[in-house]
Amino acid sequence: MLIESGLPNQLHRGKVRDTYAIDDNLLLMVATDRISAFDVVLPTGIPEKGKVLNRISSFWFDKTSHLIPNHLVALADADNAGSYLSANADLSDISSELASQAMIVKKAERIDIECIVRGYITGSAWSEYRRQGTVSGKPMPEGLVEGMEFPEHLFTPTTKAEEGHDQNMSDQEVVDMVGSEMAERLAEASKMVYGFAHDYARERGIILADTKMEFGLLDGQLILIDELLTPDSSRFWDMEGYAPGKSQPNFDKQFVRDWLVEQGWNQEPPAPELPDDVVARTTDRYIQAYKRLTGTDL
Repeated sequence: MLIESGLPNQLHRGKVRDTYAIDDNLLLMVATDRISAFDVVLPTGIPEKGKVLNRISSFWFDKTSHLIPNHLVALADADNAGSYLSANADLSDISSELASQAMIVKKAERIDIECIVRGYITGSAWSEYRRQGTVSGKPMPEGLVEGMEFPEHLFTPTTKAEEGHDQNMSDQEVVDMVGSEMAERLAEASKMVYGFAHDYARERGIILADTKMEFGLLDGQLILIDELLTPDSSRFWDMEGYAPGKSQPNFDKQFVRDWLVEQGWNQEPPAPELPDDVVARTTDRYIQAYKRLTGTDL
């Protein structure tokens, strides 16, 4: 299990990903087996998780490249990876385990907005709706029940907090940060990618309830960065057991969130250790999501 990537000269340590500079234009992004919930990194890792995140992101980057470009250059265990990694002596001889959980990506100027698209009412959106009849501050129709599909896909961006909880952003706050033209482009691109992936997943027995994406600018062009449509960044529900009005059978980390809520944790650090059975069942959910969506074994 890979909790710390442990390579020299780390550029950035996120909740799950560790990033290193290969040269002025390329980065090595390692998906560790760390897991976060409610924006807190848990003390327990999830075996195989980083490998699933790495490979499922690569799968989706390829599938959506006709819609919008992205930052992926190569998986770090691909045949051609060595030609890129050789530019940095510290990274030219990484272990096969680490390589299987890493990708080589283009360096872009990150836009500090979490671009969230919701197709179904669940999670924090459901909590807000129950309290005040809104989602991300916008009034919603009366009579929605948990897990129900929205009449149309919603773009509900949040801040990207390095520490603590992300906060909802109003349309005006997004415009104030990036300008009206870019705000419109982010919303359109996010909903376009979500719509494509939602339809693709349904054909494979999975409902993509919501997802979050990150974008960056490369030579003035808007591109997808970070991860894409993973069990960490999305809610994947099993169509077979789907029924509005309850928590849905899932292939993502909702299982971990539900367990944490049952423990009465206040969602502030430190988080409790996960028991072995929760860890094993979470690994299984991630692997099942990968298999169903890609049609291949991990």
